[in-house]
Amino acid sequence: MDYLLNEEQLMVRDLARKIAQEKIKPVRARYDETEEFPWEIVKVLAKSDIYALFIPEEYGGLGYGTLELSIVVEELSRVCGGIALCLAASALGTFPLLLFGSENQKKKYLPSLARGEKITGFALTESAAGSDAAAIQTTAVKDKDSYILNGTKQWITNGGEAQIYTVIALTDKKKGARGASAFIVEKDTPGFTFGKKENKLGIRGSTTRELVFNDCRIPRENILGKEGMGFIVAMKTFDVSRPGVAAQALGIAQGALDAAVDYARSRYQFEKPISSFQAIGHMLADMAIQIEAARSLIYATCRMIDSGKKNCGKEAAACKVFASDTAMKVTVDALQVFGGYGYMKDYPIEKMMRDAKITQIYEGTNQIQRNIIAQNLIREAARKKV
Repeated sequence: MDYLLNEEQLMVRDLARKIAQEKIKPVRARYDETEEFPWEIVKVLAKSDIYALFIPEEYGGLGYGTLELSIVVEELSRVCGGIALCLAASALGTFPLLLFGSENQKKKYLPSLARGEKITGFALTESAAGSDAAAIQTTAVKDKDSYILNGTKQWITNGGEAQIYTVIALTDKKKGARGASAFIVEKDTPGFTFGKKENKLGIRGSTTRELVFNDCRIPRENILGKEGMGFIVAMKTFDVSRPGVAAQALGIAQGALDAAVDYARSRYQFEKPISSFQAIGHMLADMAIQIEAARSLIYATCRMIDSGKKNCGKEAAACKVFASDTAMKVTVDALQVFGGYGYMKDYPIEKMMRDAKITQIYEGTNQIQRNIIAQNLIREAARKKV
C-alpha cells in the first residue's frame, strides 16, 4: 500500500533498509549465537544520524517523530529484531526525558544521545512487579540534596551497556503507585551495579540484565518531573513507545514473509514450485493481509501521536497487540512453509520466530494491553452518556 510518505520519510526508510541489508544481515547470525551487544551497529546508526531522528533540533536532533522512528525500527527488524533494539530500547529510555525532562536535563543528556555517543535504558520491571507494575519495591529515600536508591530491576533491555537509565522507584511506600518517582541514573554512579546477563530464547543480539542499587546516591536534580509522578512518567512513555514495539513486530513479520515467498518460489516438490500449490498460496496471502493491516494501524497511530493528540494509550496498545500477534502467527506459518529446513539454523526463519515472541510480552503483555483498550472503551462510553 502507498502510505503517502513524504520525500524525507522515504529517504529515512531507504537509509535504514540499506543499513539493515548491508551492515546487519551479514552479522545477525553471529550476534544471535554469541549474545554480544552490537556496538558496531550502534556506531553505524550514530554515523547515519539515526539516533538523532526523534530528538528535537534544539538539542542536536533532527526533529522528526514517532512515525519516522517506527519506520526505521521496522526496517532494521525486518533483518534482525534483536539488533534493532539497540535503537528501539534506547528510544524507550529517552522518551521520559523528552516528555518530562527539565530544560537543564534535556541540555545535559539529549545532545550526546542524539549523536549516538550514549544510549539509554528504561527500568520499571522487578522480579515481583511485571504486569503488576505498582508492586515495585525499589526505593528512593531523600537525604538532603540527594536520593538514595536501593533495590533490583529485572529484565532491563540495554542493561549494562547503556550509560543512562530512567529508573522508577518508590519515594513514599505508603502511597503505593502514587508514591513512585522517576529518576535519571548514570551508569558509573557509585552503588549502581549490574546482575546477571540473561540467556534468552530470542532477541539474543540485545543485552538484558538486572540493575542493582545498593545505597546508590543520585543528585536531587536527577528526578524527572516531581515526586509521585513516576507512574505517570512510565505510562505516558508507553503511550508513545508501544508503536515502536509494534514496528519491531511488524518488521520481523515482514522479513519472515519475504523469506517465505522467496523460498516458496525456489523450492520444488512434485516437479512444481511449492508456491503453485493453493495451500501455500493462501498461507502467504493471509500473512500479507495481516502485515498490511498492522502497518496501517501503526502508521495511523504514529501520525496521531506526532500531531500532538493526547491520550493515545488505547491506540498505542492496539498497535502493540495486533502487530505482535501478527508477528507470532506469521513467523510460525512462514516456518511451516519452509518445512524441515525452517527448523534449522541455516535459515533465518527459526530466529525470527524466536524474536517475535517477546513482542507479545514486554512493555506490557498483550493481555494487559487488552485491559487498557477495554478500560478506555468503557470510559469513552461513560463520557458520551454524561
